Amino acid sequence: MRASGIILHITSLPSPHGVGTLGREAREFADFLRKAGQKCWQILPLGPTGYGDSPYQTDSAFAGNPYLIDLEQLITDGLLTREEVDAVSFGSDPAQTDYGALYAGRFNLLRRACERGWDKERDNVDAFYRENESWLRSYALYTAAKRHFGMRPWIEWEDEDLRLRRSEEVLRRYEELLAEDIRFCIFTQYLFFRQWNALRAYIREQGIRIIGDVPIYVPLDSADVWAEGEYFQLDDQCRPTEVAGVPPDYFTADGQLWGNPLYDWDRMRDDGYRWWIRRLGAAGKLYDTVRIDHFRGLESYWAVPYGETTARSGHWRKGPGESFIDAIKTALPGLDIIAEDLGFMTPEVIALREYSGFPGMKVLQFAFDSREPSDYLPHRYPTNCICYTGTHDNATLAQWLGDAKGDDVAYAKQYLGLNDEEGYVNGIIRGGGNALFVVKMDLISIWCIVLPLSFFMAFVMHASPTVVVWCLNADQIFKCVPAFLESNYGNWIRKLTRDE
Repeated sequence: MRASGIILHITSLPSPHGVGTLGREAREFADFLRKAGQKCWQILPLGPTGYGDSPYQTDSAFAGNPYLIDLEQLITDGLLTREEVDAVSFGSDPAQTDYGALYAGRFNLLRRACERGWDKERDNVDAFYRENESWLRSYALYTAAKRHFGMRPWIEWEDEDLRLRRSEEVLRRYEELLAEDIRFCIFTQYLFFRQWNALRAYIREQGIRIIGDVPIYVPLDSADVWAEGEYFQLDDQCRPTEVAGVPPDYFTADGQLWGNPLYDWDRMRDDGYRWWIRRLGAAGKLYDTVRIDHFRGLESYWAVPYGETTARSGHWRKGPGESFIDAIKTALPGLDIIAEDLGFMTPEVIALREYSGFPGMKVLQFAFDSREPSDYLPHRYPTNCICYTGTHDNATLAQWLGDAKGDDVAYAKQYLGLNDEEGYVNGIIRGGGNALFVVKMDLISIWCIVLPLSFFMAFVMHASPTVVVWCLNADQIFKCVPAFLESNYGNWIRKLTRDE
């Protein structure tokens, strides 16, 4: 399948309420994608953000972000009033996110919605809780206890019995003590998933696939580590023994110290990677395609002793490798996965990605290093990969053209045949492949093969629905031959590079 799309986190959509939400603007963006002929929307993680408000540092691998709940829909549902929403300030600058104002305003409004909607939606909320109890019970208690202990990380909670989850009796005692906050957490998760499921259904109707990210690691201060610490490398006080990062490189002399606790891969292997299967299974319910961030950590990972201030003193440890891939594929055979295979790649990592069968990533902004040849140049692409102009970590193309080294931009101009008439940004996007060829093939196959053949079989031959459906997909057989010739005899390379 050949398709294109856009990366845009939902929070980046326009909104008068601090950040973009699951409401009207998200549907309008899906409409835009359809009209523009796009097939994919990559939205990054949807989990609740913790310290630093990064979607890649969420306090639950399963929960949804309450910031994304659309307030306009809550007004329509009768859970809030227009006056209540308009009275809340979400910051003075619409171009910037005031996270302090967002937190205070959003949660105050959601608590009002909970007060009005709990009894009204009780049956639906109870059904939602039963379906998600495996993660929602611990997450609700975690969020309530965190508020009870002044929003401090769980590792700093005064009650050691709760911190270390020493007994079911302790958990039940706090569930009774914090019942109101627990109820609020459950209700907000119910609202999030109700709105998300409605939005996803709409996006599917537009023929758009959703690509979502699963960060390989979770933060120490998360419900996941607190509730299921046996799957992580922790000492008897639940402190990490080693944490995640990446070693020093050309860009960072000290490496990157992420600080996430590392998995106890031996423990996970012993129980068949059940936690990961639950996690990826939940992601598969949210998205059509799942991108595993930092795929190389499944082959080997950089482990830094806990308490270090840089990643310099880390060392490589072996990851789960093929046994992890086998377990995921067996348990979740229909899950569509992209492997984020960027960064320091070794033959072993490449071999694991090839073993998995997951497509890797190529980033055009990484291609045009004038100092040395790059594997990211389009003519070097393997067959099983996805071309990105840039990722969430990169500048936009327009910014890259303005900020990159002059020699790198000159290289891109020469290689891709960029010109002012077409526009440099459009030219770089074209560099990901020969889009005109795909358009021609689709037009020819649909109007000359699919529609005439299907009409003939349905209304002349009176064939069965099965045969008609087969005819509707017959273009895929036709396109195999020209696609093979196009990709194997260099036409696409000459077209995108404009070689003389």
